[in-house]
Amino acid sequence: MAVHTEKEIKELIKSMTLEEKCSLLSGADYWHTKSIERLGINPIMVSDGPHGLRKQNLEKEESSANESIKAICFPAACATASSFDRNVLKKLGDTLAKECQQQDVSTILGPAVNIKRSPLCGRNFEYISEDPYLAGELAASYINSVQSHHVGTSIKHFALNNQEFRRLTASSNCDERTMREIYLTAFEKAVKQSQPATIMHSYNLINHAYAGESKWLLTDVLRREWGFKGIVMSDWGAVNDRVKGLSAGQDLEMPSSRGINDKKVEEAVKKNPEIEKTLDETCERLLKWIFEFQDNREKGEFDFAKHHEIARELEEECIVLLKNDGILPLKKETKLAVIGEFANKPRIQGGGSSHINTTTVVSPLEALKNVGVSFEYAQGYCIDRTEDEDAALVKEAVALAEKCNTVIFFAGLPDSYESEGYDREHLNLPPVQNKLIEQIVKVNKNIIIVLQNGSPVLMHWAKDVKAIVEAYLGGEAVGEAIVNVLTGKVNPSGKLAETFPLRLEDTPAYLSFSKDRHNVDYGEGVFVGYRYYDSRNMEVAYPFGFGLSYTTFEYTDISTSKDSFSDAETVTVTVSVKNTGSVAGKEAVQLYIRDNTGVTIRPEKELKGFEKIMIEPGQTRTVSFTLDKRSLAWYNTDIHEWYAASGEYDILIGASSRDIRLTKKISFKTDVHLIKFIEPNTTVGDLMEDERTKDIIKNFTDRNQQQNKEVDSSEKEAITDKMNAEMLKGTPLRTLHTMGYNLAEEDFEKLLEDLKKAIQ
Repeated sequence: MAVHTEKEIKELIKSMTLEEKCSLLSGADYWHTKSIERLGINPIMVSDGPHGLRKQNLEKEESSANESIKAICFPAACATASSFDRNVLKKLGDTLAKECQQQDVSTILGPAVNIKRSPLCGRNFEYISEDPYLAGELAASYINSVQSHHVGTSIKHFALNNQEFRRLTASSNCDERTMREIYLTAFEKAVKQSQPATIMHSYNLINHAYAGESKWLLTDVLRREWGFKGIVMSDWGAVNDRVKGLSAGQDLEMPSSRGINDKKVEEAVKKNPEIEKTLDETCERLLKWIFEFQDNREKGEFDFAKHHEIARELEEECIVLLKNDGILPLKKETKLAVIGEFANKPRIQGGGSSHINTTTVVSPLEALKNVGVSFEYAQGYCIDRTEDEDAALVKEAVALAEKCNTVIFFAGLPDSYESEGYDREHLNLPPVQNKLIEQIVKVNKNIIIVLQNGSPVLMHWAKDVKAIVEAYLGGEAVGEAIVNVLTGKVNPSGKLAETFPLRLEDTPAYLSFSKDRHNVDYGEGVFVGYRYYDSRNMEVAYPFGFGLSYTTFEYTDISTSKDSFSDAETVTVTVSVKNTGSVAGKEAVQLYIRDNTGVTIRPEKELKGFEKIMIEPGQTRTVSFTLDKRSLAWYNTDIHEWYAASGEYDILIGASSRDIRLTKKISFKTDVHLIKFIEPNTTVGDLMEDERTKDIIKNFTDRNQQQNKEVDSSEKEAITDKMNAEMLKGTPLRTLHTMGYNLAEEDFEKLLEDLKKAIQ
């Protein structure tokens, strides 16, 4: 099939009527773009994702937008993020893209990279992490893999959509530094590393302007600064003012608005022909997206059996072993009790727009039987009865636990506890499950807890059980993956992509999350997730990056390619990791940076690198990371750019944010100056820190202090040298003129002139 060139697309646009151009601005229905038959422009279909196809069943005329075809349910993002492995996301993307090509789906609506600001967010199960570096790196790998098959992605939800409460009308109020460092970074990394075909803007307002109408967000930052070339589509029903949205950079409204908003744009162009230039640019982006899929069709593949096995393999990389007092892997001679309805009816995915209509779900009970493990089963509780116990079920479960050597208890959150559309009210498991665990602990100490949940839960019984396995929402093959980990066929290697707190009240956004009907104030700033807990040295249940293995790893020999570097340079960090145990295993080695310059408020440490490697028993492997200026930088709103101060930084290599094994110092030198201009309110402290001005201001203050140093004894007691020095740092130049030094006007002007010359 011929590929449409840029020239041909521009000619197509010239031949369109105004009405035809405007028709492309919204969907034809819930999932398709519009066609213009006379010009050979055919519709394309998008489908929900990102962990499986939720394609509407078009073969049934009466099917609703939410009735989807049978498809493979892969692990949700809460699970795949815990792989800490770009290759896992690459494999997922490759498989989904083949399914999309086979099903004539042009674009899969994902990945979702909104930061997990609070564990209460109802949609956290499909978001990647509390850390923007991890989220961005994994998202970019997924996007590159999908789009290598000419299938588009739609990274979402841009931006600051971090709660479900009033998400269509609430304003996310956030300072620019926090936005840049925490909430925009994952999108920025994905755009620069993978150029997603589309970006889906969020429902919410940002600082009281709708995301879809923010020219600063969609044009200034996204297109001009980051270089985004694709289309911006709305979340479904997120359009407020279509004309404002078009001017801001909003290309496609989804779903269909029955032509209402298209007509509004048409009328606006008639009144102001200047808008048509923007309209033409939008149409060009839309046609490039449409033809990218149509001109590059592949045969595709939707092999249910093969892709089910891939779903299992992916989940095996994601399961996190949180605790193990030597009880795992399971001993073959163990008399085993399996308790919990989740063992028979596993929760494999979250609720809402990403819900997959799967064909084959293998439960843990089936998987245990398939591998020949002997056990007895008791239901224990009803998933849908979260408050009231069934006395008979409880009695049966406790009796079974008492007579067996080992208990595997399957716990988790039911669909009603976390879903798109509303936020969680607490972090607890259903009371019936907690109460049953408490009763079983009294009769059997050999308890293994297996969790199926989309976000953190509180575990007050953690100290009383022997092992805890976090499976998250692991897709349709979750049962097989869990059993392979429990039996030792697979050595667990997952690491938490989010912190598990001890209390809801400990979470950084506790005071402001989902509290106000109109405003969401991001008062915690950059201190989100482990950045908050680690900076406060606060005890947590399980830290970011944590996960155990059936083997052990020793970290040694950290080295850097150079001891210092500057703005345009990079440095390579190398570390050796040895498997000191008796079984092969994978380790996710993590690199964090600590800023020791003291120039601004920074978190105690920040993730800036991770690599997952397989190591055989006794083998040592080398892991390398590359650092650049951005690895050290924070967003400085005074100069409106990423800034790393000159000085010392610590490179921290660890197995989690709380398990730092190796540390090495490195120096950085920047040619970027914070002082861009001199004015009367420029402070002495800032001038002292700038190489260009420090001698001028120091000579001036030293000279004048000498002239005024004769003071009586009582003044010396009241005003110490240290007090003088500290007060001077915050003193603006204008105060030197009007107080203290009694400068003549010409002397003050001369000082300003000398300082201004120094920074030119």
